[in-house]
Amino acid sequence: MVQSLSTQTESRAPIYKAWSVHVFTASGVLLGTMALLALVDNNPVACLLWLGAAMMIDGIDGTLARKYEVKSVLPHFDGSTLDMVIDYLTWAFIPALFIYYFIELPPYLGLISVFIILLSSMFCFCNVDMKSQDNYFVGFPAAWNIAAAYFYILDLPPLLTFGAILVLAVLTVTKMKFLHPFRVRLFMPLNIAVTLLWCVCATSLILSNPDHAAWALWGLGLTSAYFAGMCLWRTAQEWFGGQMVR
Repeated sequence: MVQSLSTQTESRAPIYKAWSVHVFTASGVLLGTMALLALVDNNPVACLLWLGAAMMIDGIDGTLARKYEVKSVLPHFDGSTLDMVIDYLTWAFIPALFIYYFIELPPYLGLISVFIILLSSMFCFCNVDMKSQDNYFVGFPAAWNIAAAYFYILDLPPLLTFGAILVLAVLTVTKMKFLHPFRVRLFMPLNIAVTLLWCVCATSLILSNPDHAAWALWGLGLTSAYFAGMCLWRTAQEWFGGQMVR
C-alpha cells in the first residue's frame, strides 16, 4: 500500500509542479496589488519596488513553465492568459497611474499620457507577432514600469518626459527589436548579468532619490547603453539584410 501511494504521488508530481508554476505566476497580482496600495498611500518608492518584484517573477516564470512542460501537463488551463492579465496590470496599468501621480508632465497632458500608455500597451499585448523567431520583442514591449523608474530617477523636464512617452508609444508599432534577457540565447549569461546589475543600480537610485550615488548612476548608464546597443544592433541586422544570429 505504501508503495502504491508512493507511485501515485510520483505520477502526480508533474501536475503539482505545473500548478506550482501557475501559483508563482499568479503571485504577481499580489505584488501588483501592493504596488497599487503604495500608490494610493502616496509612496512612490514602495510602488516602484513592488513593481520591480513583480517584474522579476515575470522574468523567470516562463523559464519554469517550459522546464516543467506546463502546457502539456495542464492543457485546460491557459497560463499565457494568466501571464498577460498580470503583465498588463504591472507593466502598463499601474505604471501609467504612477506616471500620472508622481511624474511631472506638462499642464493638461497628464491624462492624455495615461491614455497613450494604456492604448499603446493594448496593441502590444494583442499583437500576435510581438516576439521574433530569436525571442526579441518586436516593438516597444510596453515596459512602462521600467520607463516609470527612469522618469522617477532622472526627473526630466516635463516636456521631455511627455516626448519620451510619445516616442515609446510610437515604437510599440514599429519593427524595432528589444532584448528579452531571459529568452534571447545569444550572450544570455551576459544579458542576465547586466540585467541583475541594472536592477541593483536602479534599486539603489530609487531608494536614495534624489541623492544619487555616482557608482549607481554610472552603472545605470552603462547597463542602459548595453541594452540600447543590443537592440539597435539586432534591429540593424534586419534593416540592412544581415544574417539573424540565434
